[in-house]
Parts: sequence; structure tokens; C-alpha cells
Amino acid sequence: MRSHSESLSLGQARRIALAAQGFADPPHAIGTMRTLQRAVERTGVLQVDSVNVLQRAHYMPLYSRMGPYDVDLLHRAASGQRQRRLVEYWAHVQALMPVELWPAMQHRMDHYRERQYKWWRDVPSDLHDGLIAEIRERGGLTAREAATYTGTGGPRTKENWGWNWSRARIALDFLYMTGELAVAGRTSQFEVRYDLPERVIPRPILELPTPTAQEAHVELVRRAARSHGVATAQDLRDYYRMSVADTRVAVETLVEAGELQQVAVEGWRRPAYLHREARLPRRIGARALLSPFDPVVWERARTEALFDFLYRIEIYTPAAKRVHGYYVLPFLLGDRIVGRVDLKADRPARRLLVRAAYAEPLAPAGTAEELAVELRRLACWLGLDGITVEPRGDLAPALSALT
Repeated sequence: MRSHSESLSLGQARRIALAAQGFADPPHAIGTMRTLQRAVERTGVLQVDSVNVLQRAHYMPLYSRMGPYDVDLLHRAASGQRQRRLVEYWAHVQALMPVELWPAMQHRMDHYRERQYKWWRDVPSDLHDGLIAEIRERGGLTAREAATYTGTGGPRTKENWGWNWSRARIALDFLYMTGELAVAGRTSQFEVRYDLPERVIPRPILELPTPTAQEAHVELVRRAARSHGVATAQDLRDYYRMSVADTRVAVETLVEAGELQQVAVEGWRRPAYLHREARLPRRIGARALLSPFDPVVWERARTEALFDFLYRIEIYTPAAKRVHGYYVLPFLLGDRIVGRVDLKADRPARRLLVRAAYAEPLAPAGTAEELAVELRRLACWLGLDGITVEPRGDLAPALSALT
């Protein structure tokens, strides 16, 4: 965007944000590695999550932007070494990120290494050494395999969030967070396979100079700003989970360099920052279901500010207290979020279950018809034969008649 305006309407901010996330890119009938890479350049990272009630989190943002695509493209992009494009690390949270970000994460790895005896104090250092030696000799291992080979399957420890991890798993987690191991991939059961970085990360990336912590902070905020288009400092901080102080310094650096311009957005109380390459399209022609872990909606305050859409994921809410459902996806139509649907893939029955469907207050006429088209497309991509709409929510009767 080349405008020198110091203020943006809310509609302009929405279109800028959605264009930055790839929703203004031209559609392609068949997804290719090039279109996948373009989509990842827009999102910056793909959050990884184990919930598989519909489709795993890291596949969905690509579908929302590319349409039905062969998920093997993502497997290829996140495997091997020489041609690898993506690797898992704690970027936003657990996420697939471009491999070229590996050097920029070294400061984060150093941070975790310095805190070994705060967060990983119960695991002896000789276990770390033994696991690295085992992996060097045998190749990549899961935590279960490592525990079997090293005899560290117990005793088990209970962490405060309620997960039971073996000592081997905790040690592998530490070695991964500090960069002494890397995630080579995942098994069909979604178990992480750990390996040495030199067998995961392409050699040219490993040979790049390590930026200073401040240089890394600037690069992460730069990428967050590019993915947002326009954003508050809080939005920029959250994208790569940075500290307030580090974000503030990086934003000031980018403003001084002319990469970011401070602007006011209609209705926002805090100043926003516009990336100099941000586009302002006249319209957004999107029709997409958004995963709860999609970058467009993962910062809930930003989602409410941009779309007037109050969104909470209710997976951890008791069923009787849920308002909209267990796994609810916002429905993006044009540049507005116009509805939400609680979805489940019933794989044994080969049905897409619509457990509930709701329209937003200003949803346009034809929302049910557009949503029905998108649900049929999603069901086809997931390999499901049909759609079952349950009678919950104001959109359910129309959807049931259409599907």
C-alpha cells in the first residue's frame, strides 16, 4: 500500500489484514508447492495442535487459502533435509515455520537453555547426553522409542497442566527447545520424531550467521507486520510470542527505518502500524471456514476489533456450558465473518457432521447458501461422502434443506 494516510477506516483495515493473510491472492484450480509456499509466506507460521475432531490444525489454514489441496504437499515441505521448507519449533506456540527462521530462533533457544534448572530440573544431564548419543547412532526417535532404548520409561512425573510425561520425553523436550535436537517429523499417531539438527535443517541454513537477539526481534516483528498488514503493538507481540519490551524496541526500529508507519484505525484505542508493503484491495472475495488456530482469529482481541466477532474456543468448556459448540469454525464471507459452525468429521460413517450453525447479526441474505457450498467442498476434501446437519442454531434449518 503506497498511501501516506495517517488513518484507516475499519473496512480498510479488514481488507488490508485479509490481503496480508492471502485472501486476496488469485485462486488456483490445483494446489502446487509454489502456491503452498506463497500461503505460508502470508501466514508466517502454521500452528500445530493434536486435536483431530475435524482436521489437524496445521492443514486447515492452507485449505482456507488454497482450497482443496493434496496434504502430501505439506508433508513434503516439512520432511527430508535438502529440500525442506518448514520445520517445527516454538514460534507462535508449537508451529511449523520456514526453515530460514532457525537462526533467528537461536536467542530463544539460549533463553530456554539458561532456564534448564527452572523448568527441566528433574532430568539429569547425563540423560541428555545419552539421548543425543542414541539418536546419533540410531537416527530419529520418538519419546516412546527413546524411553525403550535408554530404559527411562519411568518413574513418570505429573506436570501442573495435567499431562504425564516420561523422563525421556521431558529430556527430549528440553533438547528440542534448546536446539540441540530438531523435529524431523511426526508419526501416523502424531508422535514427534526427534533428530539431530544437521540431519533436519538444510546445511545452508545451519551455516548462516546467528543474529543478535535484537536483530532477531526485529526480524520477527517484521514478519509479524507483513502477515498482519496493519496491527497494534500487542498484535505484533503475540504473533511470535515476544516480550512487550522487545516488541516495543523492534517496532521503533522498523518505524525509524520506514518499514512501518503509525496509523490510526477507526474504533481502535491503540495506535496501529501499517507495513509498507501492505495492499489495500477494493474488495475481498473470500469464502472460507477458518480453523480456531488460524492466524486471522487466534488473537481473540484482534478478531473482535477487526470483525466485531466475539470468539472463544470451547474445547475445554464442559459440554453443558458451551455456547456454540466443541470445535467451532468462523465462516468468512467477503471481508466479514458472517457465521460459525461446530463441525466434526465422522470418519467411520464418512459424514461431515454440522453439530450447530449460527449466523452473525449482520449476516447477509444468502449466507446459508454460501456456507452450504463451502461445507460440500470441505467434506469432499476430507474424503467424506455427505453432510449431516443437526438441528441446533438459526442457520441449521436452511443448511439442512441445502445439504
